[in-house]
Amino acid sequence: MTQREAEARATRLRETLEKIRHEDESASRSLESSVGAGHGTPPVIVVGLDGSPTSWDAFSWAAGEAIRSNGRLVAVYVTPLVDPVAVYGEAAGYAAVEQARDEVASQLKNQAEERARDLGVHLRFVWERGDAAPAIIRFAKSVRADLIVVGQSAKILHHLAGSLSRRLVSRHDAPVIVVVP
Repeated sequence: MTQREAEARATRLRETLEKIRHEDESASRSLESSVGAGHGTPPVIVVGLDGSPTSWDAFSWAAGEAIRSNGRLVAVYVTPLVDPVAVYGEAAGYAAVEQARDEVASQLKNQAEERARDLGVHLRFVWERGDAAPAIIRFAKSVRADLIVVGQSAKILHHLAGSLSRRLVSRHDAPVIVVVP
């Protein structure tokens, strides 16, 4: 998906959300989601975000769900513990790798906050380290998430070895939505 297509999709989502906001109170009650129903508190929606087009699709869907259900949106970005430079055998300082990770996380946080602001939803951004599936599950449990949302992987190796979405769906910690582009 190109940047232009992603922006067009975000614009369509904003327009749809604006229509929902302007409906009368009785109509909007009928549109409310069942996520978090019966808890008496706003639902917590955790979305896995890595900057890929499919993760941004998941983010947009999760933001819409947070608005529909009057819930809280938390974006979780996970970086691996393994030093990526060491995997390829190149020598690089630990500090340089950490600085690069910090910069990527900061850029992603800024983009997520900007998109959330554009959509009119409050966002909490969290940066975790480790394997993505266990890190997202651990965090979702810690905030008692009502829903986990991730984008479908577009990488061919994930179809062979098992993707994040498959690993999350196989768990029963919280309902999981896999957004397919």
